[in-house]
Amino acid sequence: MLYKIAYYIFKLFPSLKKWFWKRWYTIFASRVPDPDLKFMNYGYFSSELNLNLNPEDEKDRYSIQLYHHVTSPLDLKGLKVLEVGSGRGGGSSYISNYLNPTEIYGIDISPTAVAICNQIYNKNNLFFKVGDSENLPFDDNTFDAVINVESSHCYASMDKFLQEVRRVLKAGSYFLFCDLRKEDCIDELLNQLNSNGLRLISNKDITFNIIEATIRMSKDRKSNN
Repeated sequence: MLYKIAYYIFKLFPSLKKWFWKRWYTIFASRVPDPDLKFMNYGYFSSELNLNLNPEDEKDRYSIQLYHHVTSPLDLKGLKVLEVGSGRGGGSSYISNYLNPTEIYGIDISPTAVAICNQIYNKNNLFFKVGDSENLPFDDNTFDAVINVESSHCYASMDKFLQEVRRVLKAGSYFLFCDLRKEDCIDELLNQLNSNGLRLISNKDITFNIIEATIRMSKDRKSNN
């Protein structure tokens, strides 16, 4: 019931939704400064997927596999990449370590989250900065790929965000994306992804993979307590 009330309030007042999520993630980052907490996504499971990860990354396998799934259509080696909504930085760090972009920038609306990322990560090709999804702090035609994972549902305007994505992308480059929506909002989302200067190439429903990963992650956390 509370979720439904919040959903309709945020729909009526998009700027309130943006303020709420910025405040929430800033508070969360400040109260949970644990450097081992690098991901906040729901994860991805597939019986056909068995990534070869470094031992220190094994605990984040399912969260990493979501990034692998999202980025797998494109070889990021040697590219300049932007992640919008980088959160605790684990996704951008995975891309930096395993997919070998020339540079990857992670931006987040929470200054606290960005400060934590800059403390945790120290890589030559990885950078974090504060940024607004609807006013990206980069010049036109800057990136070869833009990535957005389970973040856009917090934004005040999906259309403004996608217009900004198109602006900072070089011609012929790619937007790699996943997020959750209510079932009756899926068609609207697909239409948005196929407009705003973008062309939808492919999409896939990964609900099962997300739910299964969430179940497995919950079991792992219980067994470690």
